[in-house]
Amino acid sequence: MNRQVITTSDGSTTIHIPEWNENFHSKHGALQEAMHVFIKNGLQLFENRQISILEIGFGTGLNALVTYIEHQNLRLQVHYEGIEAYPLSWEEAQQMNYTQIIGNEKLDPIFEHIHQSDWETNIPITETFTLKKRRQRFETIDDINRFDLIYFDAFGARVQPELWEEIIFEKMHKALKNKGVLVTYSAKGSVQRAMRQCGFQVEKLAGPPGKREMLRAKKIV
Repeated sequence: MNRQVITTSDGSTTIHIPEWNENFHSKHGALQEAMHVFIKNGLQLFENRQISILEIGFGTGLNALVTYIEHQNLRLQVHYEGIEAYPLSWEEAQQMNYTQIIGNEKLDPIFEHIHQSDWETNIPITETFTLKKRRQRFETIDDINRFDLIYFDAFGARVQPELWEEIIFEKMHKALKNKGVLVTYSAKGSVQRAMRQCGFQVEKLAGPPGKREMLRAKKIV
């Protein structure tokens, strides 16, 4: 499948898939979307503690990078697992300009470590941030009560509707600990209904630039 690098409205890059007319991140701003959906409305709910995060759609590594940056401000000890069935090569990832847009090229070695680290292995990126990348299809996830926070960043329902159905959110519900949180850029009515059917408490929040709303779901047992 052909993958092209494009620049989004906030100057940060992402990957475009012409075959689907779909992007890895919002064309209105890849970095802005990551910060709003996953950091502001997800990670920042937690502070001064240990936390386990599952990312559905590791992609360019942007969400892992901004989580690494923000976890220091929040005094978190993070274990981060990213699931991706079709990983980018390092050559592709090198074309992402996130450290330049963030304005801290000292992050370059961290971003490289994130991408160059082995798959299926717990890798200490630093003393407070451990990464495990899992090459896996979302349909095969079988974690039970392991994560405090899920970043649900799969391709949109227009191109992969099967990833936004009740059977997937049942897996997400099982993977979360009690009072665990899932955040996603989507706000589709069908997605809300699927989440609620699985037992999630769901709330709509203001969306990132270019999108009116997003969803945050909480597991209450």
